Amino acid sequence: MSVLQKILNQNPKTEDYLIETLLSLQEAKDEPYITEEEIADIAEHYGISPTRVSSVASFYTLLSLRPRGKHIVQVCRDVPCYLNGSENILEAIKKNLGCDKGETTDDGLFTLEETSCLGNCDGSPTMRIGEETYTNLDTKKVETILAKYREAK
Repeated sequence: MSVLQKILNQNPKTEDYLIETLLSLQEAKDEPYITEEEIADIAEHYGISPTRVSSVASFYTLLSLRPRGKHIVQVCRDVPCYLNGSENILEAIKKNLGCDKGETTDDGLFTLEETSCLGNCDGSPTMRIGEETYTNLDTKKVETILAKYREAK
């Protein structure tokens, strides 16, 4: 039985469990993203369209429809962060990683994304890498943080 089938069997056949299913599936896999085949299977299970499943999966930043790096670097794009220099932080990260937003580094270590509010407006600009949130960023701080993740590989 596949990982997806086990997860689907644990949940009632109601769309109310769609997000929980997607999160559980992504978390359970070695490659943490949802494939088109899995979207089709989930849609069939819940009796909804694959477009509906895909739109839900693409809406939430915790879910991905494509392979991502080991570390997901998310830079807040909301107004407080923007006003405090998140565009400069994003540019510094792009330069440091050698990739643009929405891309993964060649070594598969980082994926760079923009995201909505991370809930740290008083410490803007802010970024999150995995479960860690970093606030009051400047370019030097960004370099130090990324170096730490590179060293840990």
